Amino acid sequence: MVKTSAKGTKIFTALSSDAPEINAAAQLIRAGELVAFPTETVYGLGAHALQADAVAKIFAAKGRPADNPLIVHIYDLSQLQSLAADIPAEAMLLAQHFWPGPLTLIFSKKPGVPDITTGGLETVAVRLPAHSIALALLRQAGVPVAAPSANLSGRPSPTTAAHVLADLDGRISAILDGGPCTVGVESTVLDIRFGEPKLLRPGGVTPEQISAVLKRPCHLVHWQPENSDAPPSPGLKYIHYAPRAPLYLLTGVPEKQLEKLQQLQQTFQAEGKRVGLLISRESAAKIAGEEVIILGSRNHPAQLAARLFAALRSFDAKQVDVIIAEGYSKTGVGLAVMNRLQKAAGSRVINVGGDE
Repeated sequence: MVKTSAKGTKIFTALSSDAPEINAAAQLIRAGELVAFPTETVYGLGAHALQADAVAKIFAAKGRPADNPLIVHIYDLSQLQSLAADIPAEAMLLAQHFWPGPLTLIFSKKPGVPDITTGGLETVAVRLPAHSIALALLRQAGVPVAAPSANLSGRPSPTTAAHVLADLDGRISAILDGGPCTVGVESTVLDIRFGEPKLLRPGGVTPEQISAVLKRPCHLVHWQPENSDAPPSPGLKYIHYAPRAPLYLLTGVPEKQLEKLQQLQQTFQAEGKRVGLLISRESAAKIAGEEVIILGSRNHPAQLAARLFAALRSFDAKQVDVIIAEGYSKTGVGLAVMNRLQKAAGSRVINVGGDE
């Protein structure tokens, strides 16, 4: 099924990996156009990764800074040979364990990869997604596809086609609607070129899982902007994942978080502000509020991740003036959830004491 929005963006609905709409979307990518498509993590905004003019359209559509590198998506491990100048043995080991899946690996790039795709870096970020429609699109396009999240730069990433349309209607050629994404946060980004596994961005593959394969620790690297001109991974240098209303993130033991949340709620309400609360299922019975979204259970971080960006976008629709969010454990996928919430909050992170 094909629809065209009032602003001219085509919407292809693909209910299966053999839907004819996928080929139409693939033809647009081969022609140098932009197509948003679903992956298991979030919707990506795809362009032919080896065509500089096509990739430039991604930055223009998103309003994305030119030094923010893109992730290149492939459908088969053999495609890596055309992108990576060197493939470390441990990188291949991780690929064999986690591809297809939400893991992005950093490689030294081959000369044929345009600088615009890599943010001017001598490295290229690559992943093989675990989504049947994404893989069908990549296979039919027959080329590597550069694809950051399909949203305006800085906004919460999209996990449905409707989220993409809300941000990019009229800015891109087409959206391939394959339903909601399941993981809900972007891929893990890992650099293992020099032996030490450097986790640049937490995501759907956890540090614990990586450590289990490599048989040694894997820790998040805190990149500092002054260290280089360009960030080595997406999601590092600029404000990301932010709803329109300012978000306050609470960290520390849940009981103290709850006390602080209620204090802040009363303070903001006394100022006449419409307050949105982003809370756990465990806290829901103890809190009353006009605009409450239950993210999920503290005991199920994958559930929190899957719902996070949709929840942040829901607060935009509710037109709240301020958002107060609970924090969670940084174990497993919880590390990715907290990374995204901290990015959304910016400097508005309040530690109430103790560890989550």
